[in-house]
This record gives sequence, C-alpha cells and structure tokens, in this order.
Amino acid sequence: MTTSRGARSRGAKELVRCDWGNSTPDYVAYHDEEWGTPLRGVNAMYERVCLESFQSGLSWITILRKRENFRAAFAGFDPKLVAEFDDGDVARLMGDAGIVRNRAKIDAAIRNAGAVLSLDVPLDDLVWSFKPAKHKRPRTMADVPAITEESKAMAKELKRRGFAFLGPTTCYALMQATGIVDDHIAACWRAK
Repeated sequence: MTTSRGARSRGAKELVRCDWGNSTPDYVAYHDEEWGTPLRGVNAMYERVCLESFQSGLSWITILRKRENFRAAFAGFDPKLVAEFDDGDVARLMGDAGIVRNRAKIDAAIRNAGAVLSLDVPLDDLVWSFKPAKHKRPRTMADVPAITEESKAMAKELKRRGFAFLGPTTCYALMQATGIVDDHIAACWRAK
C-alpha cells in the first residue's frame, strides 16, 4: 500500500497522506502541520535534536505525546539554561515520569546544550549545511532511506563538535522532521 486516505479533510475531499500520518490523531496533526516543514532557530533545532535523541529505540508517538512534559522538564529547550543543569537536575529528570527517564539520553541532552553553546555557527545553520544538493521525492514509504551519506556526515561532524547520542539514523530523522529533506511521498497532499 503506498498511500492511505486521511481522516481529516479539506472541504469535501479527503486528504492523501504518507501512511504513518493516518495512524493516530496525534500523527495526523504532526504530519499535516509540522513534519517536513523547514525549521529555523537555535532553540527550536536544539529541541528537535533532543527529541530525536530521546526517540532512539522508541516509537515517535511516545515522544510526541510527552513533548510538552519534555519542554517543561528541559527549560523550554533553551540550551543556555540546560547547559547549566547539575546533578540535582539530573535526579529531578530521572524521577520525572512525564519524560523518558534514560540516564544516557538525559546526559546527552545536557552535553548537547553545552555543545550548542560552543559552536562557531548557529546550530540550525550547521544542521542545514548537510542539506543534500539533490533529493528525490519517495514514491512510497519503502523508498524512504534510514540513512544517507549526508546523515552520516552530519553525525560525524556533530560528534566531532562534542554532541552525543546522534548517529546517522537519528540525524536522518532530524533532517526529515525539520524539512532539510522532504520525504512526503509523491501522492501525499503535503508533497510540493
């Protein structure tokens, strides 16, 4: 199956979405309003870096449904504030059932905040520098890669700059989520 009919409609016509975008109302909203939309801003990009890292090994819906809790727990994803988190903050986060309580991921979010502050370019500019020169729109979800040469290069560069918990697969998911690549399938109403 290459597409599904959406639950929400514009006018009398049902929308065709990427398959995953129809599975829950949360996914419908995320697909229709956010995924693949170009994102700019250091704090906004830092939030996405953190959320994609927390998603590793889990379903995105888990992260999406806890997103507001993450925002509250991580000071609105302001890297200047998160970089100052100490052992007390880590203990607080490890006790917060509203987020994913994984010590390695929490430590990475704090470390990555410090890495954001040490960059010589804004985080969003750095991440966008890995936009591929050419990107072919996938015909079906089966055509969507998990990693690309650009996501491998991004992961390597972020690691070199002190970031943690950001491998090539996570970096490609970040590229998709922030519109660096547009992987809405060809039949999807969001396809340009």
